[in-house]
Amino acid sequence: MTTMTESRLLQPELPAPCGQLSGAVVGVLRRNELQTEALAAAQAGAGAAEPYGRDLQLALYVLYELHYQGFRGVDADWEWDPQLLGLRRALERRFLAALRVDAAPRADAGQTLAELLVETTGFDAAGVSHHLQRDGELWQFREYAALRSLYHLKEADPHAWVIPRLHGRAKAAMVAVEYDEFGAGRADDIHAGLFAELMADLGLDTAYGHYLDAAPAPALATVNLMSLFGLHRALRGALVGHFATVEITSSPGSRRLADALRRLGVGAAAQRFYDEHVEADAVHEQVVRREVVGGLLSAEPDLDADVAFGVTATGFLEERLAEELLVRWRQGQSALRLPLPPG
Repeated sequence: MTTMTESRLLQPELPAPCGQLSGAVVGVLRRNELQTEALAAAQAGAGAAEPYGRDLQLALYVLYELHYQGFRGVDADWEWDPQLLGLRRALERRFLAALRVDAAPRADAGQTLAELLVETTGFDAAGVSHHLQRDGELWQFREYAALRSLYHLKEADPHAWVIPRLHGRAKAAMVAVEYDEFGAGRADDIHAGLFAELMADLGLDTAYGHYLDAAPAPALATVNLMSLFGLHRALRGALVGHFATVEITSSPGSRRLADALRRLGVGAAAQRFYDEHVEADAVHEQVVRREVVGGLLSAEPDLDADVAFGVTATGFLEERLAEELLVRWRQGQSALRLPLPPG
C-alpha cells in the first residue's frame, strides 16, 4: 500500500458553484477577471442569504481558501482583492450574526468549558463518534473521513492565525500545543500527514480539498468557523474558545473512533491518527484550559464572553453536522452530495 504524508503537493480544483454567492466568487477566480456587477449583486444579497446554507458557506470556504492553499490556476493576487474581501466581509457578518443569536453562551467561559468535561456515556449516547464506535459501518466511516479531510488535511493551520495576537502565558502555551500538532519537528508526525495516511488506509483520495464538492453545508460551516475566528484579531477570544473545545473533546472522541476502526478491521495507519490524539490531546486539554485560556483571560479578562462564544458556536455547528450525518445514515442514505467510489 502506498501512503502519502504530504497531501498538499497540488492545489485543488475550484468547486462547482451552487448559487448566486458561490457563483460570483468562483466566476471571478475561474475567469481570472473581475465581474463587478456579479460581485456587487452578491454582496447586496448576502444579508438575506441563508447563513448556514451551502451557497453562503461554499462562497466563504473558497474565499478563505485563498489564504491557505489557493486553487489550481488561480492567481495568488486574488487573496487580497478589495472586492472579494468586501463580499467576504458581508458573508461573514451574516454568518456571525446568526451564530451570535443561535449559539449565544448562557454562562461565563469557565462554566462553559467545564460543561465540556462531562462525558456522555451509555448505549444511547448521541453523537457521530458514539454511533461509529457502536455500530457504524465502514462506508459511513469513509464518508466521515472524507468530510473531515477538509479540516484535517490542514489541521492546526486555522488556529495558528491567533499566535501573533496572543502574548505571555497564552502565547507560549499555544505555540507548545501547535508544535505537537505540526509533528514536534518531525515531518512524518505532522497530524495532517497522519490523516492522509488514515485516508489511504480507507481507500480515499488523499489530495487536499478533493472532497469539497461532496461536502454538505454543515461540514463546510465547521471549517469556516475556524477561519472566521482565526482571521480576525477582534475574534481572538472566540478562536481560543474554539481551540479549547477541540482539545477538550478530542481525546474521548478519538478513543471511540480508534475503537471503531479496530472493530471494522481497518489498517494500523488509520488507527494511528486517532490513537495519537487520545494521548496527545489528553495533555493538550490541560495546557489549553490552564495556560492558553487562563493566560488569555488573566491578561484580557474582557474577552471572557468571546471565549465562551467560541465554545458554544463550535458545539452548535458540530451538532448540526452530527444531525445531518446521523439522520441520513440511519435511513441507509449517503450523507455526501456525491457518492464515494468503492474503497
